[in-house]
Amino acid sequence: MPAHKPENFIDQLFSSLDHGLRSTFSKPKSKRVSPAQTVENDPILDKPLLQQQSAALMRVNHVGEVCAQALYQGQALTSRSADVRAKMQHAADEEIDHLNWCYQRIEELDGHTSYLNPFWYLGSFMLGVGAGIAGDKWSLGFLAETEKQVVDHLESHLERLPEEDEVSRAVVTQMAIDEAEHANMAIENGAADLPAPVKNLMKLSARVMTTLSERI
Repeated sequence: MPAHKPENFIDQLFSSLDHGLRSTFSKPKSKRVSPAQTVENDPILDKPLLQQQSAALMRVNHVGEVCAQALYQGQALTSRSADVRAKMQHAADEEIDHLNWCYQRIEELDGHTSYLNPFWYLGSFMLGVGAGIAGDKWSLGFLAETEKQVVDHLESHLERLPEEDEVSRAVVTQMAIDEAEHANMAIENGAADLPAPVKNLMKLSARVMTTLSERI
């Protein structure tokens, strides 16, 4: 039996990387209908400047979901608990819905996903692996803090998105609800509260990522 463990780990590693490539370069299938389906009109498509603004913001949101997939995959790979791995996978499945919704909206706005997505994925994947190695309570703590910061970020985008863009706003609103639930899940399962310097470093890294991905 012990001889099979390295193979299992290698299989899981390549599976995670394959998942990342598919998440980064294609539009994954969504299990849930996009919340934008309830919006009847899309007047922003007739306003190029507003359309460009929304496309840039939705590109940032797509990058956030690419990073989330990478974090979950990395954490699940190194987690010591089967229960934590299962919860990570459930959250990752919901994030796939977000990837689909963002990708679809970017297409509708005639925009493009970030050209730096492979870099964002690999960097986040390594962070997830490190968080998982640190132990489940710290891994969950990292997840909880990440999701809290994501919710703040999404709420700021609701303020920046054009009022006319009800489609993007519907998508971002549902994403914020889901991310808050993921943070609560982590806290309920024993997430440790991260030290302030770590939280601040995470905020700084997120600021760099959002600034670059809004432009590239």
